[in-house]
Amino acid sequence: MAAWTWRFETSDGTEVEPSVQPEEFTTQGDAESWIGEVWKDLADGGTDQVRLFEDSTEIYGPMSLHAEEAAQE
Repeated sequence: MAAWTWRFETSDGTEVEPSVQPEEFTTQGDAESWIGEVWKDLADGGTDQVRLFEDSTEIYGPMSLHAEEAAQE
């Protein structure tokens, strides 16, 4: 079974420890729902962007957690 995980980064791509501890998700939808619920807390805790992985394959990213930047893209 695939594992869906998030990588948490600063704006320059450096991996950081998230302020909200994630779990390992069994579906992409579960992973995306979780990030939708906690993104503000993550951003407040120093995470600027995230990447979604299925096992070791990057699905997408980087995705900004800053609403003003996301709105301009």
